Amino acid sequence: MAYSLEVVHRARQILERQRGLREAENRAHLDQAYREVPRLREIDQQLRLTMAKAAQAAFLKGEDGQTAMTQARQENLALQRERKALEAQFPAGFLEDSPICPRCGGTGYIGSNMCSCLDALCRQEQKAMLSGLGIPAERFENFRLEYYPDRIDRNLGASPRVIMERVLAKCRRFVQEFGQRDENLLFIGGTGLGKTMLSACIAASVTEGGFSVCYESAAHLFSKLERERFAPSEEAARQAEQLRRCDLLLLDDLGTEMPSQFVTAALYTLLNDRLMGCKPMVISTNLNVEELAQRYNPQIASRLQGSFSRLTFVGEDIRVLKSREGLR
Repeated sequence: MAYSLEVVHRARQILERQRGLREAENRAHLDQAYREVPRLREIDQQLRLTMAKAAQAAFLKGEDGQTAMTQARQENLALQRERKALEAQFPAGFLEDSPICPRCGGTGYIGSNMCSCLDALCRQEQKAMLSGLGIPAERFENFRLEYYPDRIDRNLGASPRVIMERVLAKCRRFVQEFGQRDENLLFIGGTGLGKTMLSACIAASVTEGGFSVCYESAAHLFSKLERERFAPSEEAARQAEQLRRCDLLLLDDLGTEMPSQFVTAALYTLLNDRLMGCKPMVISTNLNVEELAQRYNPQIASRLQGSFSRLTFVGEDIRVLKSREGLR
């Protein structure tokens, strides 16, 4: 997956620390064994000598070489048997020089491919980064439909609860099918209707699936793109590239940022780049499609209408409802 360089760097640092701890533990066990059974140290020294003898025998020709190689092997096997007998004095596995990961040896890579041990750490770091941005590790199971009225709204043709049940089901399918099909979601609705919470649910679930996720408020995202354009630096370029390359970009509260020609141009370019690269997005906004066209331009509104599945959030402000509950 396309983890950011920062995520991979942090994960590799953790793996390196874990590998160092495992190697230190192995050395400590060996030192303890040497103190308690000095013969083990002698055997290990003699084993190294037999290996050196075998290497020298490989350069000898004829019968002399074969005799030397046979003798070195016999000595080595005898020493190994003696060592194994002495190891029985310690708990099982105490003297095994086992690496932190048996697949990659603790390097994090098998050839040019990332090992599962490093991949798991990348997922953990990605979750930690999302939490660091103030994004809770929400779960769909925590989305409470009882906050949405179950009486039919004539203007909607259904109750808000039924509509939000459909929205929730659509978000679950989006996560389940992520990576298998290209789809983008546009969350539209007023304040306090659950857009941010469902965005957080999607972010957590997609991250757990091993995909890279960027979650940004509109103001923060455009600030990053502005720094890349007007205050270029290696860090600014890295952050902007991450927004373009991540497997899933979640843009929260579109329309709350300060309007400008740069914001309109940057949004159009970002949409275009990700749509052309088949990189999914989830965008939430308090504006309807007509208001988006007025705030930005018809081209952006066209892409949001034509390339996104629109989910309309309805009901009453859940924050107000929770506040009322607290007063009871």
